[in-house]
Amino acid sequence: MVTLVETSLFPTPRSLSARGPLATILKTVCTLLLLALSVTAKAQELTASVDRNELAINETFTLTLRYSGGQRGGQPDFDLLAQDFEVLSRQQSNQYRVTNGHAESFVEWTVILAPLKQGKLFVPSLHLHGQVSDAIPITVNKAGQSPSGGKRQAFLEVELDKDRVHVQEQLLVKVRLYTTVGLHDIATDPLQIPGAHVEKVDEQRFERRIDGVGHAVYELTYAVFPESSGELLIPALNYVAVTGRRDPFSLFNRNAQRMRLRSEAKTVQVEPKPDSYSGSHWLPAASLGLVQSWSKDPEEFKVGEPITRIITLRAEGLRAAQLPPLPRLAIDGLKTYPDQAQQEDQPGSNGISGSRIETTAIVATKPGSYQLPAITITWWDTKTGRQRATQLPAFRFNVSGGAITNTTAPDDMARTKNQTPVTVSVEPGFWQKIAIAAIASHIFWIIYFYRNKRKINKSPKSNGKKHVKSHEQQLIDCAKTGSAYEIQSALNTWLSKQKAENNRYQPSKARQSSQNEELNKLQREINDSLYQSPPKPLNRQLVQILVQRLTSSKSTRMNNQAPDSLPKLFT
Repeated sequence: MVTLVETSLFPTPRSLSARGPLATILKTVCTLLLLALSVTAKAQELTASVDRNELAINETFTLTLRYSGGQRGGQPDFDLLAQDFEVLSRQQSNQYRVTNGHAESFVEWTVILAPLKQGKLFVPSLHLHGQVSDAIPITVNKAGQSPSGGKRQAFLEVELDKDRVHVQEQLLVKVRLYTTVGLHDIATDPLQIPGAHVEKVDEQRFERRIDGVGHAVYELTYAVFPESSGELLIPALNYVAVTGRRDPFSLFNRNAQRMRLRSEAKTVQVEPKPDSYSGSHWLPAASLGLVQSWSKDPEEFKVGEPITRIITLRAEGLRAAQLPPLPRLAIDGLKTYPDQAQQEDQPGSNGISGSRIETTAIVATKPGSYQLPAITITWWDTKTGRQRATQLPAFRFNVSGGAITNTTAPDDMARTKNQTPVTVSVEPGFWQKIAIAAIASHIFWIIYFYRNKRKINKSPKSNGKKHVKSHEQQLIDCAKTGSAYEIQSALNTWLSKQKAENNRYQPSKARQSSQNEELNKLQREINDSLYQSPPKPLNRQLVQILVQRLTSSKSTRMNNQAPDSLPKLFT
């Protein structure tokens, strides 16, 4: 972001238009200066972030400002924050890190801010050494109600995000501990609700003012999924903490006091699945999406070459275990090899987002045009209270190459049987006999040298190892410098080539085996980089270690494994 300030150093447009050629020159100079400023802005290394974008007027939030440029000294003008916020504290730290051999150093400021008014506010852009941070929007709501006994030194508060939910719908339960004194050795009972699945998804610490008194707040967020309709009871929770200053030299800490806190129990009405819902699976979610990707360009389909189709089903407000399996493919001319589905839950302040990733290897046995059918998932939108459907459109592609077959067509066989062979007796001449003898002599010597060469060369098993090693090297090279898509493609090629060459390895079973833990870890690392939202950076060092272990252990295991222990790829 570049902020332009109009000063008296630049002539006004009226004066420029009156000076003729001089105006043109000055316009050109100004344009070049603006371009230089924009290029510099792109390289800026001043970034700002907050721990949350929505809060109440009596709460606080943390602003983190990081500068990683080359200049040293100085600090941003934090007085710009005083327009909408009160600066409660500010800390500065200099840090130096080395990540995967890459060193970085930066200066970081941590600022605790309290809003001065309600509404839509902005943390303004801050300036340092010619660099500008982005403005950050902040939503400030009205102050929350003070819980009963708000003048006590410490108390508990339980808040539910909904008064009514459907069965298996996510309910967020926030438990807050307020205190005006120092607490330590805090112990709490875990939230357990009969007839519901409970998971802790978030933990935060912040400050809130109640009647002008600052309270430190420790907040826990739980995601609750009712398993049956009716009345759901959120039981009371007990907290035990110690107040006062801890004295490390005192055996009994006589100045400390033990405090026991108890929250109020709450009830929620759980409604059954609506009668109007027509989906085959009950999926109450805040949002649901389907994403399809391929291990390589779908325009390069060829007969006999496997290609991997990856479909990710992701729902906000549902666990991965609640997501249904996707329909299997059954298309004439295509062989499919589905892998075991991967399930993942991502907790956060808004609850759980579940993902189901299904990977299928597809091999075409004959050329032609194919169409994969559309996939439609019906679900219940908990935000609008109505049924919705998400669809992955049908996908059409062409397959080139010759059909995989060793049989002769029935018409050709019948035509061959009905033909009458015709034999023509031709008496060879002298030169023809010489030519035949020379050709026979050459064929004899070719067979002789070929047999000797086979005795000298390595066995076919060694040649197979050598061929496999080229694919191992390709996988190792991709792990060093390739992208996540390239690593996935090289991994699929390596697995399929081992299957075709050694007839001893099947990827779907290998991933299920406890002996191939490296393969499972590598696949999870690739999937996180490809399909996680936001994308997870690829841990290059971990990928290289896993690939090295996988290729070395795989070679040893294939040598010790009995032949024909697994079925062939093409059946």
